[in-house]
Amino acid sequence: MADMNDIVKLAVDLYHGTPEQYSVKDGNDTLREALIAANNGSTKLDFRAIRDGKCGELFAIIEEALDNTVIEGLQGNEFFLDYVDYRNLALGDQNLFQVDDDLLFEIADIADGTQGIRRQRLEGGTEVSIKTRMRAVRIYEELNRVLSGRVDFNEMIRKVSTSFEKKILNDIYALWIASTTPAAVTGGAALGGATYFPVAGSYSEAAMLELVEHVEAASGKAATIVGTKSALRNLQESIQSDSAKEELHNLGYYGKWFGTPCVALPQRHKVGSTDFLLPNNVLTVVAGDSKPIKFVYEGDSLVIPGDPLDNADLTQEYFFGQKWGTGIVLSGSQSIGAYTIQ
Repeated sequence: MADMNDIVKLAVDLYHGTPEQYSVKDGNDTLREALIAANNGSTKLDFRAIRDGKCGELFAIIEEALDNTVIEGLQGNEFFLDYVDYRNLALGDQNLFQVDDDLLFEIADIADGTQGIRRQRLEGGTEVSIKTRMRAVRIYEELNRVLSGRVDFNEMIRKVSTSFEKKILNDIYALWIASTTPAAVTGGAALGGATYFPVAGSYSEAAMLELVEHVEAASGKAATIVGTKSALRNLQESIQSDSAKEELHNLGYYGKWFGTPCVALPQRHKVGSTDFLLPNNVLTVVAGDSKPIKFVYEGDSLVIPGDPLDNADLTQEYFFGQKWGTGIVLSGSQSIGAYTIQ
């Protein structure tokens, strides 16, 4: 059997459609041969071999391929890159995020020749841990179809990877909504140390500019406007340049609005429905040094083959699980504004 790392790399390259040493067809054939070799030379899953622990390498290939493809799929998402602080921890590694405080020192008026003023301590901030939990899916028969050549291995990996990516992004988006949408944030008070500025009403260029200025003044940092494409389409400039018109035509929204960068959030459907997950009438203005959403991917993925004798229809199944957690961590150096367009 070929080296495990080479097989996993080939599986990931085929998933992306970019095998280095093969055509796509030859690469798929080579991968399938390696999977059959890992399955003791059989094109069918034998529950006795699984029971006796003779298929470990087969399921290890699936584990490694999925570990690579799930996270790679997320890292192609602009919002994930810009606003999610991602950590991949080995099981048992320290799961802590440092949150610096934003307390400034009080400057005293003193007479020449004196230094008798109260000392002020440089605080170290706080540490926050993100709780993780196992998420899993059980799949039956698909691997048999891969080995027999009736379904592409990459199609199986794609289905599982995409399913997990969707769940992770839905978790992250739900957290974003709960932390930035006025309907979810009550009172306009500090949110985890960050200052929150809610605005509601019909769209006004002056009101939007004022909101951006509030967020930048509170944080001392440059702001970014975040929203779905539909939400960003509400932004209009009273003086529109030719480059702005081109951006609107190519992107569907302005890449910058009076010098403030705009980031489009890809809209998503709620699980099990065709309702949109994100509001199309809310523009979020954020500023700060750190990425507010924390995503911790802990330990390795886990594949556990099932026993066909446990199922009435004698189908072969396997369990695939990954452990992750999300949380929002905001410091006093960050600020958020939300414009709900009515």
